[in-house]
Amino acid sequence: MTAAESDAAIDDIIAKAWGDEAFRARLLADPAAVLRDEGVDLPVGALVQVLEDTATVQTLVLPTRPWDLVEDALEGAAGVLSAVCYDSFMQGP
Repeated sequence: MTAAESDAAIDDIIAKAWGDEAFRARLLADPAAVLRDEGVDLPVGALVQVLEDTATVQTLVLPTRPWDLVEDALEGAAGVLSAVCYDSFMQGP
């Protein structure tokens, strides 16, 4: 599965969880199994956590640092990412 296919599958999983309470409960209880069942490739032993935003709880995900980027590129990427993440974070659920 390509990264684009994985992203699309995760979008579908989120939409399904919004519309199907039983699926949402299963996703929260055993996210790795649900992702695998829906065709998302996960590394062996990967721990997957699903956190649900609410009106009073917002989640900020700190991604893994892309070690292959040079410092100048990281600074530029951080500016763009922080703006996107901040906008999304401030809009809330």
